[in-house]
Amino acid sequence: MTRMYVDAWDPSYGSSFEGGGEGGDGPASASSAQVDTDVEVPAASWAPIDVSPSVRAPDVVFLVDGVRRNDAGLWTSEEDGTSYAGLAASYAAGVVRCDLARGAAELVGARVGRGLFTASPSAEDVQAGSVRYEVHRIHGAGEASKLPAAVQGPLTALEIDISSAAREMGASFAGDDLLVVDGPLRNRRQLPRTIGYVKTQQKQYLPAALTAVVTSLRPSQRTPVFHLGTVWGGWSWYLRLPGASGAPWSGIVRVECSPDLSPEMAIELAEISVATLPRFASSAYKDPRAPQNLVPIAGLERRLRGMLGDSRVLHRALTLATARSR
Repeated sequence: MTRMYVDAWDPSYGSSFEGGGEGGDGPASASSAQVDTDVEVPAASWAPIDVSPSVRAPDVVFLVDGVRRNDAGLWTSEEDGTSYAGLAASYAAGVVRCDLARGAAELVGARVGRGLFTASPSAEDVQAGSVRYEVHRIHGAGEASKLPAAVQGPLTALEIDISSAAREMGASFAGDDLLVVDGPLRNRRQLPRTIGYVKTQQKQYLPAALTAVVTSLRPSQRTPVFHLGTVWGGWSWYLRLPGASGAPWSGIVRVECSPDLSPEMAIELAEISVATLPRFASSAYKDPRAPQNLVPIAGLERRLRGMLGDSRVLHRALTLATARSR
């Protein structure tokens, strides 16, 4: 008899995993990356791992995330009669510092960026009231539907800068801290004591026999560490957060750390992650992306969206600014 589950993740955000395969209950597409599954234990011995009682969470945890918003779509009118689509967007990145000993969290750094994304060769920055949208010329992105993806590059760059600043803030903790980056590490692999937190699963990295270990995880258990031979590469593992619905992939996140670390250091970070991340898991009645959208990150996102300003005011300012330029 087929069992069915309702995912706590709000469907307006897509899904916590991209369903695929015959059962439709896992990441959609198989990754072509070379995967070494014999890092921590041989593949034949894979089984869920409980965190060791000797492992404790660090005193301080820094969490980094970013948000973005499309403020207005635009069109240019070129001298030769051609026209190009444009997108005015706002984005922000910040870091929240969680002091686990005091049970306190505070925003300790944030930056806001604005951009006008277009393939127009003649477009210039737009001053919309007190806000300036810096032009980002996007080659080969003449279609309006392709412009939102172009915002991710500057946002990622902002997140990298914020991550580096957070790691400098943590330098005084003598190694008793952890930096959690929302999403893959990308260009932050050089930062010490840093993990990437991937809350939506789109690729199938493991063979079927080991995927069964992932879906059998109980809350606050993890898989053994494995190595991904992707472009960015790195050590990785899966863990299940508390508060999941019980569906095979509900509450599953993938965590990664720098490939520059030794296997022993990666395993140590895996243990620390299981001692740390579950305590931040969100609840379905509070967050539509529970439990994966960690509580401090949800709070950070709210603060950052507030810093972007009122979208209606910005839309009117952009309308006035472009009208004056004609």
